[in-house]
Amino acid sequence: MTYKILFLDIDGTILKPDHTYDDSTKEAITQLQSQGIEVFICTGRPLHEVMELAEELHVDSYIGYNGAYAVYQNETIIDAPMDAKSVEQFLQVAKENNHEMVLYTNGKNYFTSLDQPFVQTFIDTFQLQHNELYTNETADKTLGVTVMNINHSEENLYEIAPNLRMSQVNIAGIENSYDIIRTNVNKGEAVDRILERLNITKEQAIAFGDGMNDKEMLLSVGEGFAMENGDPELFQYAKHTTSAVTNSGIFNGLKTLGLVK
Repeated sequence: MTYKILFLDIDGTILKPDHTYDDSTKEAITQLQSQGIEVFICTGRPLHEVMELAEELHVDSYIGYNGAYAVYQNETIIDAPMDAKSVEQFLQVAKENNHEMVLYTNGKNYFTSLDQPFVQTFIDTFQLQHNELYTNETADKTLGVTVMNINHSEENLYEIAPNLRMSQVNIAGIENSYDIIRTNVNKGEAVDRILERLNITKEQAIAFGDGMNDKEMLLSVGEGFAMENGDPELFQYAKHTTSAVTNSGIFNGLKTLGLVK
């Protein structure tokens, strides 16, 4: 098989818990790029928070906000904000249940509170830099939402429409955080759009992920890899399982395909 494109999640896939990445990960990306294989970062993070990492890895194409925004070599391919009325409903639910939220726009992270300790833990965990208090003026510009301080039994409170589901953040220390995922705007849908745009078949595409927000992405490629450290529920959606992020998971997975050495 001639592979043409690779999609990589960040947290728990590229980045280890200490916010570093293995040298083998950068080497794997370099080796694939030397073969003419396009490499995309594909993350739930806002893109304004991943540019430094992307530059270090020499990656210039990205899918961010769980698929709501995508860029291919400076060309915007996807720009799909959430419905403002839905955002307002999320905010009301959060207020009624003592949850906090971060709403991501193209450039800022808007928090409903910056005072709560678990909010600061979230900010520190993801090393977020562009933070402000939310104002309703940005509701129609919201590309993604994460809810904090929420219990598993409360997920359905935010599933206010058939096209919405909750995805637990797969990072130690912030397990009570959930991304709101749209079934029609997610990493998998974004991958499909990119493949169509670049005239690449599903079978020629590879992806690595660790969380349930990666489910659709792994199903949209021919070679989907779940990290050993990933959410156990994710494994059923992956064609392969590779070693953990702390043990060269990306490199080892690509080695099984004969793409790195």
